[in-house]
Amino acid sequence: MKIVFTGGGTGGHFYPLIAIAESVRKAAREQHLIKPQLFYIAPSAFDEEALFENEIRYISCPAGKWRRYFSLQNVTDLFVSGIGFMSAWFTLFSLFPDVVVSKGGYASVPVTLAAKFLGIPVIIHESDAKPGRANLMASKFAKRIAVTFSESASYFPEKVRSRVARTGIPIRSLLMQPEHEGAHAHFGIDATLPTILVLGGSSGAQHVNDVMIDALADLTSFANVLHQTGKDLFKTTQAMANLVLEKAPHKDRYHAVPYLSALSMRQAAGAADLVISRAGMTAIAEIAMWKKPSILIPIPETVSHDQRTNAYAYARTGAATVLEEANLNGHILSSEAKRILTNPEVKRQMIEQTSLFANEDAGKIIAEEILTIALPHQAS
Repeated sequence: MKIVFTGGGTGGHFYPLIAIAESVRKAAREQHLIKPQLFYIAPSAFDEEALFENEIRYISCPAGKWRRYFSLQNVTDLFVSGIGFMSAWFTLFSLFPDVVVSKGGYASVPVTLAAKFLGIPVIIHESDAKPGRANLMASKFAKRIAVTFSESASYFPEKVRSRVARTGIPIRSLLMQPEHEGAHAHFGIDATLPTILVLGGSSGAQHVNDVMIDALADLTSFANVLHQTGKDLFKTTQAMANLVLEKAPHKDRYHAVPYLSALSMRQAAGAADLVISRAGMTAIAEIAMWKKPSILIPIPETVSHDQRTNAYAYARTGAATVLEEANLNGHILSSEAKRILTNPEVKRQMIEQTSLFANEDAGKIIAEEILTIALPHQAS
């Protein structure tokens, strides 16, 4: 059995595919099937270590990106998309997989189109409340459409809605449960104080970092701050924090890290009492799985159309509050964090509401559907 995964460009596209791959291998073992061959086709490998650990072979395939603003690159990328389609067609024709699983994004377009022309079944997963253009296109010929939010179904063409099912977002097994044992000691954090975990995404977020610096003196007066800054932004952020906290009485309560591996993220989640994060759906799903109250700071709609929608859709469960970047400053952020951490009833209610969103069986549900579709195709 051969299964191809596609999509990418961000961790929000890539890591749910890794979670699905984990679940596919586990489901195949449980059903006593021959070990499936797994492939990832995209313009870049994104995380070679994750692919290697999950025995997924990477195959490069170019893909053109369509920007929402005027750019000459939109013209040149049309040619890139054409080349990508031909590359994907020859690759799929050579492999002839039993199913293609797409997470959407521009990287998935050549592969899903090639699969359509070759008659290979396609399954798509949509993380965002409002589906992206790549998945809307692929939905017209997809065998199954998995979504995170029930309301996402209304965006798909009416004739395909019978193929839509809400599954939630697949989470890598290592990140399912926070690691509480030794978590505070791992980061050198005072376990007697509440801890705020700040996540800006895999690359960090400059504006979030800037607001955090502005809020540090207040935040460290009542809590530890564990701040994942992003690799490229670490030195600058650390230097600014040192300057701001130079004369502060609790400067040892601030802990900056450039990046958190899966294992370190699990320990950070174990130490955290509150998470401040961007509003990518994978991040939201992980926070919900950890059962942590959160403050979400979505990327403005002028940059990303989906984060604001995602943030408010999740906040409607009562598990999070949303602070708009345009109106945000250090005082507002620290005041909201203090309101949540010093009010046990508010914190308890937010933790309870995370269960309305988290679904630890998301990967299993999708994996079983993949095998259900792949097996007859393999036999044909």
